[in-house]
Amino acid sequence: MTRKTTLSEGVRFMLLATLTFTLMKVFVKSLSHIPAIEIILFRSFISLVISLYFLWKQRVPILGNNRPVLIARGVAGSVSLIVYFYLLQQIPLATAATLQYMAPIFTTLIGIFIVREKVIPIQWLFFAISFSGILVIQGFDVRISFFHLFMGLATSVFMGFAYNFVRKLNTTEHPLVIILYFPLVLLPIAAVWSAFVWVQPQGWDWFYLLLVGLFTQIAQYFMTKSYQTSELSKVSILNYIGIIYALLFGYFVFDETFNLMTYVGMGLVLTGVIINVVYKRAR
Repeated sequence: MTRKTTLSEGVRFMLLATLTFTLMKVFVKSLSHIPAIEIILFRSFISLVISLYFLWKQRVPILGNNRPVLIARGVAGSVSLIVYFYLLQQIPLATAATLQYMAPIFTTLIGIFIVREKVIPIQWLFFAISFSGILVIQGFDVRISFFHLFMGLATSVFMGFAYNFVRKLNTTEHPLVIILYFPLVLLPIAAVWSAFVWVQPQGWDWFYLLLVGLFTQIAQYFMTKSYQTSELSKVSILNYIGIIYALLFGYFVFDETFNLMTYVGMGLVLTGVIINVVYKRAR
């Protein structure tokens, strides 16, 4: 009985995490009249304040031990987030979410060199299925240019680097320290860049900017709780429910629709990624 309750909690937390991550994306897209780097500035500031508060409350040393890898994680995460926020403002919500779901594949590929990840030959078939889906999306949706495709893949590549750096840090650093280095690296970059492209937020913009930061932290909290209360293999797959949230919010909030082949492309991307995740868990 206890095991079922725990699993139920883990599933519930992961569903909430994917929902709040999607809500964050909705507000980023709703602020398309404000430069993406400016939104990132507010998000980074809110994240920095919250992270420092909890580090102080738990009396955890702020700077950590393996600072070169912590900084590398911060840089990789920063590049990924900057590119992704710009992409969110330019293409449909569900398409941007689908391109981001390529990250697990690049995490595996990059992991070959960083953490000595082993790739079984059949996994290359899974990767090919996902990449074919990307080509279908670009070929049948006129809103998606090759530049958008490049941005989406770049986001996933740098996410792959960031995830692998986190894997190297898991045994030496407190999770809050790893999280802290993200805004610690990103905030100065966003502050200088924003000074050159600043657009003054008006009215509800301030509230939306606050929600971007808050929803990000809430989503990270729910995801952490999910991993703490359930087996990773049982809940990580639920992260891909986010594409359903993205399709629904895209349709009802931004009036975004897709043709049949675009749905096929999204399905191919998710199929390749999910089969790869399930296969790795089974092994």
